[in-house]
Amino acid sequence: MRTQLKIRFFQLALMIIISLGIGYILGNYKISAQWKNYKPIIGFANQNPPTASKLDMRLFYDVIGKLNSMYYDKSKIDAKKMETGAISGMVASLGDPYTSYFPPVANTAFKTQMAGEFSGIGAELSLNDQNQIIVMAPLDGSPAEKGGVKSGDIIAKVDGTSTAGWTLAKAIEKIRGHRGTKVTISVLHPKEKELKDITIVRDTIQVKSVTSWIKQFDCKVGKCTVAYIKISQFGDKTNTEWLEAVNKLMPQMSSAANFKGLILDVRNNPGGYLNDAVYIASEFVKSGSIVKQQDGNGLIESMDVNRTGVLLDMPLVVLMNKGSASASEIVSGALQDYGRAKLIGEQSFGKGTIQQAVEVDGGGSVHISVGKWLTPKERWVHEKGLTPDISVAYDASVSSKLKEVPDNQIIRAVTELTK
Repeated sequence: MRTQLKIRFFQLALMIIISLGIGYILGNYKISAQWKNYKPIIGFANQNPPTASKLDMRLFYDVIGKLNSMYYDKSKIDAKKMETGAISGMVASLGDPYTSYFPPVANTAFKTQMAGEFSGIGAELSLNDQNQIIVMAPLDGSPAEKGGVKSGDIIAKVDGTSTAGWTLAKAIEKIRGHRGTKVTISVLHPKEKELKDITIVRDTIQVKSVTSWIKQFDCKVGKCTVAYIKISQFGDKTNTEWLEAVNKLMPQMSSAANFKGLILDVRNNPGGYLNDAVYIASEFVKSGSIVKQQDGNGLIESMDVNRTGVLLDMPLVVLMNKGSASASEIVSGALQDYGRAKLIGEQSFGKGTIQQAVEVDGGGSVHISVGKWLTPKERWVHEKGLTPDISVAYDASVSSKLKEVPDNQIIRAVTELTK
């Protein structure tokens, strides 16, 4: 019996060494697999910890040993969930809400969303500096938006269970689900003190990242024409959809009577791929830096204009709000720095770090903050956001009363172009 315990202890040690000595509380996870089905994770024993680290694994092994030998219900010990918990805890110890471990299910869901289609409520989630699950932005037309979910909402509960201590990956896993099923989230709206329960029917979310139109408006000289392009995220299809929209609008803009310019709308755009942000900004900027990346050693590398745009001289305004984050802030910040466009709307979210997704064994991924991003003038907007040149708070009453007319922020953008 003692020999068997030693063997089991050794197997657990091999499996869990990936955690590198983190002090994660294993009991936070509700573990259900049977001990007899335990499968040790192998392949880590020959990997040495980073040379710069001073890790003492004795305490860690001591805790594992005590759990193995003393915990009363061996059926509650699940090697895979212990591994996931250990890795998640190690990543969370950095205190960076944007550096996180995505287990296989969450990793697949993330990739599906970036590809433009997934099943869920349609909201981009993040963690704030207090490790609370927050909504960066509900997607336009999504069940979340229709249900009243807002940018900046804190999700305190999911189906009655507190989200305290949850990782971002766990929140995504619990909130997403099959089309037609319901989920109830308890949210705290910004500047409110009481939770509000919102029951949402999940649906298939098809995200077309670029939409556009061209319309005539009344102005001082009669009728004026204004074009509009909205980017909802910077995903797998964004660049292709952007070119399609521009190619469709170009003949109409060229032939339109009294054409005044273009509105670029990145409201509630939570971001996405860095290269796509550079690609879109290059449509409007002739040359120079679009964004600068600063690594942990202070080294700054510039990502410059990478193509010749066709809208270089187009009069332009940009709409943004507190749901505009990351890549959408990169585009907006570059256009503001060059004086290429006025920013209209509300203060942006303020996400100033760049993440790299690294695939790991087993189908998961680790999203690692690899540096800061800076505007061309080397402004760092992290936790501050971009300040609009023209501040306009969203007024839902304008949209509801004037259904045939865009919302009040778009109206202000039209006014700016046609004045």
